[in-house]
Amino acid sequence: MDSVAAGFHSAEAEFEWDTYEKVIDEVDDIQTGTIHYRKNGDNIEMMAEVKKAGQTLNEQRPEPKFVLFSQGKVQMFQPKVNTVTQFDLGKNRSDFESYVVLGFGGSGQDLKKAFDVTYVDPQTIPVAGTSELQLLPKSDKVKGTYSKILLWIDMNKGISIQQQFFQPQGDYRLAKYSDVQINGKKIPDDVFKLKTNDKTQFVSPKG
Repeated sequence: MDSVAAGFHSAEAEFEWDTYEKVIDEVDDIQTGTIHYRKNGDNIEMMAEVKKAGQTLNEQRPEPKFVLFSQGKVQMFQPKVNTVTQFDLGKNRSDFESYVVLGFGGSGQDLKKAFDVTYVDPQTIPVAGTSELQLLPKSDKVKGTYSKILLWIDMNKGISIQQQFFQPQGDYRLAKYSDVQINGKKIPDDVFKLKTNDKTQFVSPKG
């Protein structure tokens, strides 16, 4: 991971995000799409384009949504309702950034700064050359969001191919990545811009 992080400038991949809710004991939302990362100075930016969503892969429907992390701010754009919901992370930026870029541009030393890291013998992904890490957040703020994170690393590429984020109440989000391209062709600047217009409503929730 350290060697990949040293030369990292961009990444793109297809993703599947599965959300499990403990109260109903099942995965109740599956989202698929494309995600992009790039290094911009000392910071890493992320744009996730959710293309489809549903309760199962077979029942997915078009559900365009864009999630941009850039310059200490998270913005979620929903074109159907032409609304951007935005969160200015302020002093919580470093905490948020520590898990947004997990396995994509972050080094092993970065992980150790933000998490207590434990190696787990891989049992749940039958992929040769993959190692599993358990991450326990050091920050109390991050602990309030995620009590534990499991990270599966492709040791040949030094990148994450799967992540599982556990919330304190027992819910979790499982993120799976495929067709991962590291430091490929230059990603256009437009990819990291929301396609809003003069009628787009911007909302900033309080709290």
